[in-house]
Amino acid sequence: MNRRQLLAAMSAAGLIPWSGRVSANDTVNLAVIGCNGMGFSNLRALLTHANTRCVALCDIDDNVLDRRAGEVAEATGTRPKLYKDYRALLDDADVDAVVIGTPDHWHCLQMVDACDAGKHVYVEKPLANSIDECQRMVDAANRAGTVVQVGQWQRSGAHWREAMEYVWSGALGEIRTVKTWAFMNWMGEMAPVADTPVPAGVDYDMWLGPAPQRSFNSNRFHFHFRWFWDYAGGLMTDWGVHLLDIALWGMKAAGPRRVMSSGGKFGFPNSAMETPDTQQAIYEFDDFTLIWEHAFGIGLGPFQRAHGVAFTGNNATLVVDRAGWEVIPERDREGKLKHEELPKRTAKESERGLLQHTENFLAAIREGTELACDVRTGSESAVVAHLGNVALRTGDTLDWQHDRYRFKGHRAANRLLRPKYRSPWRLPA
Repeated sequence: MNRRQLLAAMSAAGLIPWSGRVSANDTVNLAVIGCNGMGFSNLRALLTHANTRCVALCDIDDNVLDRRAGEVAEATGTRPKLYKDYRALLDDADVDAVVIGTPDHWHCLQMVDACDAGKHVYVEKPLANSIDECQRMVDAANRAGTVVQVGQWQRSGAHWREAMEYVWSGALGEIRTVKTWAFMNWMGEMAPVADTPVPAGVDYDMWLGPAPQRSFNSNRFHFHFRWFWDYAGGLMTDWGVHLLDIALWGMKAAGPRRVMSSGGKFGFPNSAMETPDTQQAIYEFDDFTLIWEHAFGIGLGPFQRAHGVAFTGNNATLVVDRAGWEVIPERDREGKLKHEELPKRTAKESERGLLQHTENFLAAIREGTELACDVRTGSESAVVAHLGNVALRTGDTLDWQHDRYRFKGHRAANRLLRPKYRSPWRLPA
């Protein structure tokens, strides 16, 4: 039994309660697992804060690993240790906290193993690639007692908080529906390409991990993995968790009672991607409805915004996106405004969230500060996003039992709650 396995066993048995605190002046030693995209962006943000140091990087691609190591060395003057297997990194006693920036299908195993190894974790969104994995990750974080921040950094943005406080003020009147959307004109058709040999320096078997065995295809690899069901949930889980999270936050809600969804490859029917380029989902809660909508290849969304969240009340609608927020008043039958006209609020570039989110993570490690997006919060928005995808894939309106994390009377939908891991990888207990 190695150190990681020993810690996991002792943690599960309750034998090593973890305080995890360091003083404000202590250096937090950081490592990254999956450092090609947001994993490295998160590291850069973390390193802007005092008393932080990158001690290790892990990636299955030597080209990425060498490039990122050079960038860290240039920025900090110290070259980090390099790993191809994340389990060896977790055995490194020098590592205090890890950033998980791997594809979605890896998040569950790596976060659970990191918690069991006594590491603090900053895990990219969406929390997991299935609803069942979300539950297991919440259990693991609670069991270990380490700090786990989910990378839904809008939770730390000043203008997002300001907008939520206005929603909570009641000034909009009774809110009957919330609309969320992402219209992405930067994503067009993905032309099919033939399978090829695995590129030099890539440990493709490790990249697949628990996902099904497949020949290497560049369309399914770096970045584009998110458009294939084996590894992710498309734009619904990629952007959806960010915006659905704001809707749940504003409405102080968790799970819906019913969900339906439709969509398909309508904009680019010959694209190689599996997930839909056009999708709508409707969620029914006790006293409001929540709507998600996305589209590739076009950028003109509701309220003339490419993305956003709109809270529609009897008096006015509040619309918020990453650029700021505004209130659009309703009028009565006589044409009189039902809400005062307010100036638009513009978000400051430096306060939009990522820097504050990483600072909050470090404060939670050092001082026990409350997390902006803990694993439970990250789980709730990921679950709602996955519910929309399950409804799409079954083609049915589904009744969701949030207290049981099951669909009522729908076997096919319930089978999509839990992934099948490829041997020798096993779903965490």
